[in-house]
Amino acid sequence: MNPTPYVMSLEPGSHYFCACGRSANLPFCDGTHQGSGVEPFAVDIAEPRTVAICACHQSANRPFCDGTHKSLAAE
Repeated sequence: MNPTPYVMSLEPGSHYFCACGRSANLPFCDGTHQGSGVEPFAVDIAEPRTVAICACHQSANRPFCDGTHKSLAAE
């Protein structure tokens, strides 16, 4: 498994990214985490920008990708 990040343009505002992995709307949070003790990653964007959101769940800079997926063994 070597999932590549979700690369997208975001508009200014608050964005919530899934931390539990169960959202039906990945990488965004859809509230599925309720009651699990896991909270989404909240990101405030000040101006339009392109971001890479981690899909491997191993980034040290979550929710943003830090390239860790490149070093994961293929499964």
